[in-house]
This record gives sequence, structure tokens and C-alpha cells, in this order.
Amino acid sequence: MDNRKDLRRLSLSYTPIDSHTSASRLVLTLFPDWEHAEGALEFIRFKDGITNTLLKAIKRRPGYTEEQIDQESVLVRAYGKGTDVLIDREKEAASHLLLAKSNLAPPLLARFQNGLIYKYIRGQVCTPEDLTREPIWRGVARRLAEWHAMLPIGSAENESATTGVDGAATLFSSSSTQCVPSQEAINAITPGKVHPNVWTVMQKWILALPTTDDAEKERQATLQKALEQTVEDLANVPNLGNDGVRMSYPSKNPLHFIDYEYATPAPAAFDLANHFSEWGGFECRYDNLPSRSTRHAFITEYIATYAKHAKLPAGTDLSSYTCRLSTEVDLYRGVPGLYWGVWALIQATISQIDFDYASYAKVRLQEYWDWRGEVDGSRKRDRRETPLRERRWAQE
Repeated sequence: MDNRKDLRRLSLSYTPIDSHTSASRLVLTLFPDWEHAEGALEFIRFKDGITNTLLKAIKRRPGYTEEQIDQESVLVRAYGKGTDVLIDREKEAASHLLLAKSNLAPPLLARFQNGLIYKYIRGQVCTPEDLTREPIWRGVARRLAEWHAMLPIGSAENESATTGVDGAATLFSSSSTQCVPSQEAINAITPGKVHPNVWTVMQKWILALPTTDDAEKERQATLQKALEQTVEDLANVPNLGNDGVRMSYPSKNPLHFIDYEYATPAPAAFDLANHFSEWGGFECRYDNLPSRSTRHAFITEYIATYAKHAKLPAGTDLSSYTCRLSTEVDLYRGVPGLYWGVWALIQATISQIDFDYASYAKVRLQEYWDWRGEVDGSRKRDRRETPLRERRWAQE
């Protein structure tokens, strides 16, 4: 199934305060035979993410092994409150269908009014500690290279209708006088590139920030200037390969990427720098980040796999590609801090999940400012100490 028009749509919603009943209604509408078949319908809540509600729906048929039960289990993912300002849900569905068509994602079974239902992949979600294990990070490198080499960048974008930023208007209109930006204004940050992309996503988020007082207006202006400077520095510099699709936490044996809602075209160097940032987890434990030698080994594995799937000519000097991409990743190391820092500022305003988004935003944005201080030389000029994350990044 590669056409969203053929995707089943359920005129139902998931309600957190009535979780079991509303989730049961969704699943039984999709699988009516489950209602009267032997065995209880159970739901297991996953708490690894901090954006949505994710439930595993299982039919505990008598005599079935856990593996057999998992084979017919599905995931019910309900969108977090207000997250339409962060995520284009039409593009998300198109991306999932494109990935499933390429056997890179489980089948998407249905959409409901505030979420998706798709097949469950048996496995475990990687912890930050798992990501540091060589068999895991080599598997991530291979899988990420496969995605970058195989996925046609324009397809999901072309299928996804432009929806504008009405979510931003709804979210902040009661307390803000800011104008709703047009899609053209958002796309103007990177003229001539495929839209949306990682830069236009950040532009959309920055324009969606509340501006109810002078402090918020100043913050927005500062972040806008930071984005424009970063785009000028990086967005129009030729990157290795085509723009890629952002990855998520993988599961194990075999390794898969399992979350696609933030998938958007981005330079491969951004994807890799972003992944290396994930080694620190939500706690941002910088001593857990990969050293220079580990990053080089990861990128060597990535390039070898990319060459195979992209069918690079025999005799291609892969070592030069590895060195070039390693340099590009170093250049991009601070950009994920800007991306997730702005994301967290919005989440701090809209999310009902028990997570300190404001503090997380402060930490992630500081990663960007620390990187900027190294790039422009201001840290050395001011004789400030090298920040911990920058010191770790430079370690061999």
C-alpha cells in the first residue's frame, strides 16, 4: 500500500482519560474478529518517547507463545497535545508508507483522528548505553547508510500536501498578536531546495514560538538570527551524497528504525551528528558521546554500506569519502542542539507529558552556542574554558 487514499481512516479518537476503552474501540474497529475470539485484549504502554502516547495492543490467545502473540500485535500511537505545530502529520503518513513500500518500516494499517495504527516489530528499544556497544553502532551505521542510499528524497514530499502552520496559529492566537507565517516565508530560508527540509522545519518552529512579551520576542529574534547564520554557513555547502531521512531509536536483532514522525530531508552529516548526540540520552551525558576514533570507525562502516546500496563504481576511493564525511559531521555537531532546543521550547508550552522540556531546551541550545563559540573563535578570544561536550568531541 503506497497511496494514502487507500489507507483506512477510522472516525474515532484516542482519549487519555479513558485510555483502555478508547484504544479498545480503535483496535476492535480495525480487527472486529478480536472482539469475540478467545483471549483477552491487553495494552502495554511504552514510555521511551516524550512526544506521544504509544500502546502495544495484543490479543492473548490461549496456547499462543509470546512470539506468536507479537506477530499479530499492533501499535496504537496517539499524537501528543498540540504537536501538529511540530509535525506535519500528512507528511508523516506519506513517509511511513514510502518506508513500508521499501521494506524499511512495518505496514501502516490505519489512521484515526489523532493517531496511527501500525504493525509491531518485535525487539527492544536501544538505551543510550546500548548505542555505545560496537555491534549496535555498527548496525546503526549500516542501516542508516541503507536508508540514505535507497530512499528517493522527493517521493514522500511530493505526496504530502502543504498544510501551512495553522497549528501555530491555533496554539498561540489567544495570547499573541504575531502573524501566521506563510509556507512561502518558511521555505524562503532555503530557496531552491526540496521543501520541507531540516532547515525549513526549524524555521517553522522558530516562527511558531510564543511572543507574548519582550523576553519571548528577543528569544525568537536571537534564534532566528542563529538559524540564518547556520543556514548561511552550512545549508548551501555541497554535502556528501543526497539529503537523507532522519533516523530514530532502533530495536535489536535485527536492527530497525521505528519512529518516523520527524523524518525529513536533511544532510547526511546532520543525521550522523544527531545520532552521535543521542548517545548521551535525554540526560545529555556528554562523557557517553563517541570519541573521534569511534566516529571515524562508524563513518567507515557507513560509507562501505552506502557504496554497496548506492552502487558506487568499482575502485571508488571510499577512504576519501570517509574523511570528507567525518569533516562534515564535525561541522554539523552543534546543529542538533539548535534543532532539539527549539523543539523543546515548543514542547514546554504544549506538552502534557511529565518531562522538564524547559531545562532540556536550555541544555540543548547551550550545545549550539558552545559549538558556535568554537566556530567563530569567540570562546578562545574571551579565554573561556572549553565546554565539556566540545572537549569530549575532540577526544581521540
